[in-house]
Amino acid sequence: MASTTPDVLEAATPAAGPASVPRSIVARTHGRSHGPVTRIVSPGELGELIKPFVFLDYFDFTPSSDALFPMHPHSGIATITVVLSGNLRYEDTTGASGVLSAGSIEWMNAGNGIWHDASPADLKRFHGYQMWVALPREIENGEPQTQYLPAQAIPHVGPARVILGSYRGAHSPVLAPAGINYLHVRLEAGERWRYAPPAGHTVAWTHVHRGTLRVAGERLRGELAVFNESESVLDFVADTDAEFIFASAVKHPHDLVLGYYSVHTSDAALQAGEAQIARIGEQLRSRGRIQ
Repeated sequence: MASTTPDVLEAATPAAGPASVPRSIVARTHGRSHGPVTRIVSPGELGELIKPFVFLDYFDFTPSSDALFPMHPHSGIATITVVLSGNLRYEDTTGASGVLSAGSIEWMNAGNGIWHDASPADLKRFHGYQMWVALPREIENGEPQTQYLPAQAIPHVGPARVILGSYRGAHSPVLAPAGINYLHVRLEAGERWRYAPPAGHTVAWTHVHRGTLRVAGERLRGELAVFNESESVLDFVADTDAEFIFASAVKHPHDLVLGYYSVHTSDAALQAGEAQIARIGEQLRSRGRIQ
C-alpha cells in the first residue's frame, strides 16, 4: 500500500492521567482517499499518537478486476484485516492461502519478515479495514505467524465483536500481544454502549463508517476520533443506526523506526527485518512470483 498522509482536522498532545480524567477528543480525521482505499492513519502521523496502532486503511468499493494489493513485504508489525463484506483471496510466504468471506479476519504477525498479497475473490462489494500493530521489541524480529479466521470464530458480546484482545469475559482467538483490544460494534438508533478500559489501556480511538455516533460530547460521522490518554469510561450513543470500530491499548513504549512496509523499535531491528525481506524477495523473484 502506497503511503499517504491523512488530513488531520485537529490534533493535540494528550496528557496521561488517572481513570477520573474525563475523556475528550484530541484529534479527528476523515483520512485521504487513495484509489479505492482511504488512508486513515499513517505511522509518521497519527500512528505516533495512538501507537501500538500505527496504520489504518478503510476500503469500500466494487472491484472491476481481481487486483488489489500485489505481493509485498512487512516486518516488525502485525497486520489485521477485517472483511465486512465481499470475499478476500490471500496468500503469504508461510505457505498459507485461501479465501476469506464477510465477517472473517486475517492476522499476520510479520515478525522478522514476510511477503503476502490480497485481492477480492470476485466482483462483489468489497468492504473492510486493514490495521497495522507495532510489535513489542521482544518479538518484532521473531518468526512470522498467520491466522485466517472465519466469522463464526469471532466472539460477540452484546453489539460488539471481539477482534483482538478480551472484552467482558470474551476472548479473541487471535494470538495477538497482550494489552490490545480491537472491537467491531453495531448500534441501532438510540442505543447506548459503554466501554470501560482495562487497567493500563490509556490509548483509545474509534472510526465510524456508518451512521452518526455521539461520544465525549461530540458527533462523529465517517471519521476517526482519538481520545485523550486516560483510563476513564467512554459512553457511545447512536443518533442513527451506526457501525464503527473501536480500539484501546497499553501505549507502545518505543519510538517508531520506519521502513517503507515496516515499523520497528530501533535501526538495528529495522535493518534485520529489511535484510530478511530482501532474502525472501530474491526467492520469490527466482520463482517468477515478483518482478
